[in-house]
Amino acid sequence: MKYSVVFSPEAQDQLSALFRYVSGASSPDIASHYTEAIISYCEGIVMFPYGGTGRDDVRPGLRTTSYKKRTVIAYAVVGDVVSIIGIFYGGQDYETMLHSE
Repeated sequence: MKYSVVFSPEAQDQLSALFRYVSGASSPDIASHYTEAIISYCEGIVMFPYGGTGRDDVRPGLRTTSYKKRTVIAYAVVGDVVSIIGIFYGGQDYETMLHSE
């Protein structure tokens, strides 16, 4: 089966916030490189969409994976779509955030 990736509006907002944070802490070029690498990583999930850790304890169908041990990517596989639900950087409490939604 061929999968596609979609980013939720919340995940897009989180990427924008991450860009602003990294840009302020270092430079816009570094922030751009880092956020683009996260997007590429997310797009690569289609190769093994069920390879992430199942987190039904947080939300039914939720899976997580990490990028460079600093960013947790929360996603769900529905049919042939990998839906990126959230991108959580630097130890954010994604479990509580996703429980409340």
